[in-house]
Amino acid sequence: VDAVLFPEFVASDVQLTNVRGVFDRAMAEYTLGLILAFAKRLPETFTAQTEHRWSYRLTEQTLGQKVLVVGVGSIGRTIGRLLKQAGFKVSGVGRSARDSDPDFEKVYAVDTLVQSLETADYVVLIPPLTDQTRGLFGASEFSAMKSTARFINLGRGELVDEEALIAALTSGAIAGAGLDVFLNEPLPENSPFWALENVIVSPHMSGDYHGFKETVAEVFLDNFERFRQGRELVNRVDKTLGFVNT
Repeated sequence: VDAVLFPEFVASDVQLTNVRGVFDRAMAEYTLGLILAFAKRLPETFTAQTEHRWSYRLTEQTLGQKVLVVGVGSIGRTIGRLLKQAGFKVSGVGRSARDSDPDFEKVYAVDTLVQSLETADYVVLIPPLTDQTRGLFGASEFSAMKSTARFINLGRGELVDEEALIAALTSGAIAGAGLDVFLNEPLPENSPFWALENVIVSPHMSGDYHGFKETVAEVFLDNFERFRQGRELVNRVDKTLGFVNT
């Protein structure tokens, strides 16, 4: 919803809703898919197949690996639950810290983000894009990650300093990245991301699945009927925050 939150609209009494919940499971599955692609070295397998090479190699076990989910809203929580079921140890980063949470082993406050990155094997970025989260990940954050860690961004391209990410990937500061969103979309043909062997690029598709448009329409029509009847709308966005505040 960040594209429509201009000052006049935020100050108005117009209600704004979103389709919270529609994309959660699909994006969680996509996250798990990216993690397994890295751990099981699937890009190398595909490359070897196209080159007709029998390329035997060992892969990683994921049981017990640590995942840090930055953004503990509806999508982040669904990601956390699915990864937990798959045997990962999952922590989160939210607006405030808490030691007890139904979906995460622990939730760190965003102002301790750098410290929370130090032990993660995978970092998944999925917060809403707001003035507070724009440019959330830069050189300091990538430097704090383990050199064996992978970075996954399914949120927004504007959350990341792309030059800092490219530097981290090319220098070996981090091991790889799975990127579904970018500062400029479609991703320009001359972007360095295309040529980096430790990067998986996808075209902003992690939440889209067969039938999702029909589901979006159902959510909209339900809210439209509520509006006609003067009832409370679901998935109301707090326009001052930029997301549904639950």
